[in-house]
Amino acid sequence: MAQTNISDENSLAHWRGAFERYLKSEKRASAYTLRNYAATLSRFEAFLAGHVGGAVTLGDLARLETRDFRAYLAQRRNEGLGPPSLKLELSALKTFYKFLGRRADVENDAISVMRGPKAKERLPRPVTEADAEALIDAAATMKTSSRKENWEQARDAALITLLYGVGLRISEALSLRWSDAPLAETVRIKGKGAKTRLVPVVPAAREAVEVYQKLCPYGGEADDPLFFSTRGKPLSATLAQRTMAKLRAALNLPDSATPHALRHGFATHLLSAGGDLRAIQELLGHSSLAATQRYTKIDRENLLKVFDKAHPRA
Repeated sequence: MAQTNISDENSLAHWRGAFERYLKSEKRASAYTLRNYAATLSRFEAFLAGHVGGAVTLGDLARLETRDFRAYLAQRRNEGLGPPSLKLELSALKTFYKFLGRRADVENDAISVMRGPKAKERLPRPVTEADAEALIDAAATMKTSSRKENWEQARDAALITLLYGVGLRISEALSLRWSDAPLAETVRIKGKGAKTRLVPVVPAAREAVEVYQKLCPYGGEADDPLFFSTRGKPLSATLAQRTMAKLRAALNLPDSATPHALRHGFATHLLSAGGDLRAIQELLGHSSLAATQRYTKIDRENLLKVFDKAHPRA
């Protein structure tokens, strides 16, 4: 029995579980990160089991060479993964190996020098100011189904106004509770990694939420969700995205007009109006300035388009 325990503690499966617990309890990683890292390590373990011909041990992990990691990434590429996704898989593996280095004394120089494939930078695709206003108006007035009630239209308008007017992620907006309304001039938001930030709320968003809350037939308890589905359940991101898809189709907007594109629009339009980059970083809850700096490239592109279109010598 003791031999089995030693074997368990020496296995990749054991340390996978320890790593996932570490991400959840100590790093407070998002559900999205937990799901992706767990899936990557599960695939990696299955690959290695065939690669080494049996159960994978810590010794196997320490002995892997650059060609082994490249073989795994090549397999994932053959399965249809593009460069951005391959970089994420490699990042997950590197994070796992750093954890093993601290907790299990496993070192592997090959993984530390691995570089992911180069990928063309994908800039955010924000909605325009006019499109954001059109989406809010359409949400408030257009029935996207024959059974849609007035309170649901008010809900959709309030949610879209929050995403664009405050720059929230869809998950952040849907995490608001009934007791958060009526919204104050600022609201405390828990974002990625359980980090909290204080964001100002524009009057239009406060008014839209107030209209919705008065019409909503559900709620009343402090811990109830602010946004409800038709059946009185917490509104899901999937349903919100589905509503957005119906609205953009009705308005003939591109597929890029998603809930997250409203947040992109918030950041881009603040920057265009002279907003400070550091302040926008705080408002968005970005952990690094590099993530926020992508919006400066969008703004520069827009300026060049205006120049090319309007300058007489362009």
